[in-house]
Amino acid sequence: MADNVNPDGSERYERVMVVSAHPDDPEFGFGGTIAKLAAAGSVIEYVICTDGCQGGEDPTVPDAELRAVREGEQRAAAEILGVRQVTFLGFRDGSLMPTLELRRAITREIRRFRPDLVLTHSPLRSINGAIGASHPDHLAAGEATLCAVYPDARNPRAFRELLAEGLEAHRVREVWVGSVDGADHFVDIGPYVERKIEAIRCHVSQFQKPGWEPDAPARWVRERMRKVGERAGLEYAEAFKRISTA
Repeated sequence: MADNVNPDGSERYERVMVVSAHPDDPEFGFGGTIAKLAAAGSVIEYVICTDGCQGGEDPTVPDAELRAVREGEQRAAAEILGVRQVTFLGFRDGSLMPTLELRRAITREIRRFRPDLVLTHSPLRSINGAIGASHPDHLAAGEATLCAVYPDARNPRAFRELLAEGLEAHRVREVWVGSVDGADHFVDIGPYVERKIEAIRCHVSQFQKPGWEPDAPARWVRERMRKVGERAGLEYAEAFKRISTA
């Protein structure tokens, strides 16, 4: 068997980085895939771009309090899925832009962790799916991450101050972009749906909304993953646009 193939025939990725805009985005977007990769032996790290301070509907809660709550929720969710480390970049929630500052921060993490595979948001707005998938912060995180993968992380002349930190250039092998439109890669997450839901339930602060029933997120996630699975002949799936950097 080839060194880069798992026993089930799927491709093996030694190190996987998940770059998302907010705490809870990894679980909602990629939770089943993350759990499956971790079970196959991948070392996984999260990079969360924002501080999550806009993720609530009570304006009386101080930003610092909500930031702390959401950081704790994210770490708990990551542990359930088998993620080794969570890094928070600390950009303000709701104000993310694909600036050089954000690109540099993501490039720094890519060069430090040196992943084979990066999972991130689509940089393109979709008008065919739920509007929440095209949150402006998601679009900014997706665009900045793709710029960090290519050309920034692999070009030693980009952000040369990182060389002084001992962070040499690194080429990511693949990027999987969470996709509503144009997906060409479907991951069978049937055995991992319940673990995905368990991780999502860690984000208690995000479900304290008027009219939300306690089990609504679980029902919504199962239905969404079932519909994605139908497109690939699977019971439950997550969909991506797969990008090779070769």
